[in-house]
Amino acid sequence: MITLFRRLYPDEMLESAYVIDYDRLREEGFRGMVCDIDNTLVPHGAPPDNRATALFAHLHVIGIQAVFVSNNGEPRVRRFNDIVQEQYICMAHKPSPDAYRKAMDMMGTDTSDTFFVGDQIFTDILGAKRAGIHAILVKPIHPREEIQIILKRQLERPILCEYRRWLREDGTRLKASRASALRPADGKIPELYGPYSGKSGTMHQMQD
Repeated sequence: MITLFRRLYPDEMLESAYVIDYDRLREEGFRGMVCDIDNTLVPHGAPPDNRATALFAHLHVIGIQAVFVSNNGEPRVRRFNDIVQEQYICMAHKPSPDAYRKAMDMMGTDTSDTFFVGDQIFTDILGAKRAGIHAILVKPIHPREEIQIILKRQLERPILCEYRRWLREDGTRLKASRASALRPADGKIPELYGPYSGKSGTMHQMQD
C-alpha cells in the first residue's frame, strides 16, 4: 500500500501557484509549464483575476511557456484563456498522460525542462507523474467543489498524511519538497502578484 501511495506523491507541495519561484525554475532550466485551471489558479468557474494575469505576464517576460490542461469542456477553458492568452487542451482526460505529452509537443519542451502545477492528486499529479514531469501540488483555492471532487479529497487525505510522514523522515526530502517556494521575507511569503481580487465561480458557470 505504501509503495502504491508513493507513486502518487508530488515532487513538491506548496501553498499556492502564486508562491512558486518561477524565476528560479527558469534559472534551473525549466522552459515549459503545464497547468490546471480550476482551484489551482482561480476558484471553480471563475475568470482570471489580477493574480492570474500578472503571473502569466511574468512567465512571458522570463521565458516560460505555458499550456493549460483541463478536464473541463471547451467553453470553460476558452473563456478563461481568452483573457490570459496561452495555449490550452480541454477534455484532457487526466490522469491520462497523453495531454501532458501533447502539451510538451506544443511548447517544444520535454520531461527534462517541463513542470506541472495542479491541486488534485488523482488527476493532476498522477497524470504528471505518469508523463514523467516534475509535479507541484498546490492547495485548492476555494472549498466549493463538485461532489465527485469532494469525495476524491477524502481519498487524498491518507496519501497526504503518509507523504508528510515520509518527508519528515528525511530532512533532504523535506527541503526538496519546497525547493521552488519563494523565500519568506520577515516571516511572510511575498505576494508578488497581489491578493486575490476576483470572485468565486459556480458549478453552473463551470458547466456552461
